[in-house]
Amino acid sequence: MGPSKFKGRRFPLLPLRGLLVYPSMVLHLDVGREKSVKALEKAMVEDNLILLCSQSEVNIEEPTQEDIYRIGTVANVRQMLKLPNGTIRVLVEGMERAEVIEYTDQEEYYEVMARELPEEENHDPEVSALMRTVLSQFENYINLSKKVTPETLAAVSDIDEPGRLADVITSHLSLKIKDKQEILETIDVRKRLEKLLDILNNEREVLELERKINQRVKKQMEKTQKEYYLREQMKAIQKELGDKEGRTGEVEELRSQLQELELPERVHEKVEKEIDRLEKMPASSAEGGVIRNYVDWLLALPWSSKTEDDLDIVKAEQVLDEDHYGLEKPKERVLEYLAVQKLVKKMKGPILCLVGPPGVGKTSLARSIARSLERKFVRVSLGGVRDEAEIRGHRRTYVGAMPGRIIQGMKTAGSMNPVFLLDEIDKMASDFRGDPSSALLEVLDPEQNNTFSDHFVEIPFDLSNVMFVTTANVLHNIPRPLLDRMEVLYIPGYTELEKLQIANRYLLPKQKSEHGLEAEQLILDEEALMKVIREYTRESGVRNLEQQVAALCRKAAKQIVTHASESIEIKAEDIKEYLGIPKFRYGMAELEDQVGTVTGLAWTEVGGETLTIEVTVVPGTGKLTLTGKLGDVMKESAQAAFSFTRSKAVELGIDPDFHEKLDVHIHIPEGAIPKDGPSAGITIATALISSLTKRHVARDVAMTGEITLRGRVLPIGGLKEKSLAAHRAGYKKILLPKDNERDLRDIPDSVKNDVEFVPVSHMDQVLEHALVEQAGVH
Repeated sequence: MGPSKFKGRRFPLLPLRGLLVYPSMVLHLDVGREKSVKALEKAMVEDNLILLCSQSEVNIEEPTQEDIYRIGTVANVRQMLKLPNGTIRVLVEGMERAEVIEYTDQEEYYEVMARELPEEENHDPEVSALMRTVLSQFENYINLSKKVTPETLAAVSDIDEPGRLADVITSHLSLKIKDKQEILETIDVRKRLEKLLDILNNEREVLELERKINQRVKKQMEKTQKEYYLREQMKAIQKELGDKEGRTGEVEELRSQLQELELPERVHEKVEKEIDRLEKMPASSAEGGVIRNYVDWLLALPWSSKTEDDLDIVKAEQVLDEDHYGLEKPKERVLEYLAVQKLVKKMKGPILCLVGPPGVGKTSLARSIARSLERKFVRVSLGGVRDEAEIRGHRRTYVGAMPGRIIQGMKTAGSMNPVFLLDEIDKMASDFRGDPSSALLEVLDPEQNNTFSDHFVEIPFDLSNVMFVTTANVLHNIPRPLLDRMEVLYIPGYTELEKLQIANRYLLPKQKSEHGLEAEQLILDEEALMKVIREYTRESGVRNLEQQVAALCRKAAKQIVTHASESIEIKAEDIKEYLGIPKFRYGMAELEDQVGTVTGLAWTEVGGETLTIEVTVVPGTGKLTLTGKLGDVMKESAQAAFSFTRSKAVELGIDPDFHEKLDVHIHIPEGAIPKDGPSAGITIATALISSLTKRHVARDVAMTGEITLRGRVLPIGGLKEKSLAAHRAGYKKILLPKDNERDLRDIPDSVKNDVEFVPVSHMDQVLEHALVEQAGVH
């Protein structure tokens, strides 16, 4: 611009709110305040010039000098239009910067004395460079900001005056009044361009950040909307196909199940991860079914649910006695566990191993233990299990993979602390598929089983609260490391009196009810029951006895229905009519003393048995023959007995050269049954000596014991079962090794009253009790 027309002179002043006018700007203003209207009128009357200054604060209605910036713009009022609402719209054109020197009037309107601030003409290269940079940055700003149109850039590019360029660009920026005022107050053109450059840089950075944030938000929203849209589409497609639920419904159901369950954190995370994988799987994928199966298993397992133990010892004792007669030791052990649990509160579950012949109530005792503790009961039969995966499960990668029987049992139980019965642990075998008994080592170790690892489940599972009960018929089939982890409780066979009680209290009422008989419809007296026990069964347990009782009930039921009888009474003499010819002779003891025939006692998986050992000597060349399906150990016992007899031949009055002149045949009847073990040593020696000396053996004596070459009698196992067998067979005297005397406390009183137990430490004592008379002397 040329030299200014304005020296110091008076101007009406119009305070602007939230607005700032630069020189060379043309814009409309709406004026409503009384003082402002009067200032406008004054300007119109004179030369149409007015000074426009901005207020520092927008919301001040009546500004004072302090509230109005000192530097403003002198403007030419081009048009003035009164609007219906009383405000006036004016068109103004900015002319030049001016500075307020003093206020001359503030009553009617603001009037000030102001002086112009002329624009310097400056075209040195530095300013030109600044102008270019400012234009370039303004172009970037326009590209980032959607508020300024690209046409504005074209208009601005034509401006060749640096001061005006700065003013016009600033007017197009969305800045605070304070920043715009700063540009207005910068009279020096170079400084003004530099300040504008700073502002443009800042604005560009802010806009870039805004753009990034917007993009991020937009992406997030797009993703959410897209997912929602796709899910809805999927539901619609599934609905059309007739799949009401589909994968989506399945996933939602699993998620809601997961929220309801209180799972440990690691399990929760794993399930969540697997559900996410399932959601992304195509419906046709086979892998989807595998994941679904896995998630179902994880959700079904009792990770934290427990049942509350009932620690009332008196009540537990009543429950155990209700269910079983006898079995003092196992019951005592359970009550001890309960007592300790009551004192300690938290205790690792014990691992009991109930060992005994079939039919003595091992399995049902475990069920009773669960009932007495008010715990859940799970039974897993290990008979014939050959595959390690049966215990530990298969890896998920296999088709049809499943967890092992332990985890399956825990799912069935639905609690972390059931009574878990591992039935027939001695019947496990191992082959090319691994050794299941070794896989059980971790399950049955209280120090390790709190993190039991199943191949299928993968997450360690806590078995430390489980009370494991295992059952076995024999111990020698259980691997030693497994046996070490268990507390063995022997359950021997029952005596006749115990069987009678069991039949009366449990078997008969149970079978009557199973066969639809009222209590009074079948009367079976004790003598009849005893006859069944003695002559129709020979066992340690009561399983066969129960079958015979069931047979009586069936026949009674048939009679009641056929003859419309009220009730049937069965006496001892009637048993033959119902059950046929007796299967066993009660009192298997020999009817008379015999030479070379001795009764030994053996222990088998099904309890104790009597064993008749026969020896015969005939002229020959000294051959020793052993028959009767004998095991290696028993053959060696026979050899030892033979050698002992040779060493004692002179003392016993036997020809010292008998082993060269006579053939000896040792036979144990019932040849189909395998017989093994060293405990028949003294029996074979007695039979051999009896046969060689022709001395008779007392018919009512049975014996058991291992023999050494010097004639010492060594201890044996299973004395209680053997004693019961001898008692059942009607023997009155049992010879046993001196070292087994301590086991006599386990023998029931009913047996001790009928049988004389004679401890022996040497073969001489055995012969003293067993051989009764010289040959030919009657």
